[in-house]
Amino acid sequence: MSGVIRFLCCLGLLLAAYASAAASDVEKMLDAAIAQVGVTTDYDPAYVRLAYPGGDVPLDRGVCSDVVIRAFRAVDLDLQVEVHEDMKSHFSKYPGLWGLRQADANIDHRRVPNLETWFTRRGKALPIGSNAADFLPGDVVSWRLDNGLPHVGLVARQRSADGTRPLVIHNIGAGAQLEDVLFQWKINGHFRYFPVPTATPAH
Repeated sequence: MSGVIRFLCCLGLLLAAYASAAASDVEKMLDAAIAQVGVTTDYDPAYVRLAYPGGDVPLDRGVCSDVVIRAFRAVDLDLQVEVHEDMKSHFSKYPGLWGLRQADANIDHRRVPNLETWFTRRGKALPIGSNAADFLPGDVVSWRLDNGLPHVGLVARQRSADGTRPLVIHNIGAGAQLEDVLFQWKINGHFRYFPVPTATPAH
């Protein structure tokens, strides 16, 4: 029995360490996202040839997906590489909305439907609902705007003025902003890359 107890204690410590690391990654990611506010001041959807890996447009500009991409790079997850490599191997699994016949590392990761597909293929998709409590800091949310265009942002730590909703870090046209827009448009995807930290009982 003592061996079982020791095993459970070790398992508990490992889970606690994993949860702590996940929480730290979320904090780093959110810090990187909020740091874009006031720095990324333009919305620029132009096609640009990028370096690979780690390619980015100038920090003062970008699109909605660039907010997410830059935030994840703060925790050493390069969505340019992740999406490109997955699309090279599984191109038919991704939306065929742009008439392409092969993956393009310059743009694929910057397209919201591709990000939605990648997160889903990684098992990171959550049920879509209207309960604000289900949206945690660091979650990725995608929408379809009233005109049908896709949009994406990150759930922030900060709350709405009435405290009932988390704010969102996104770029919809005026650069990176922290705004109360979670339920402003139809939610099309809800993704959580890092697990929710859970308390581990003491032994």
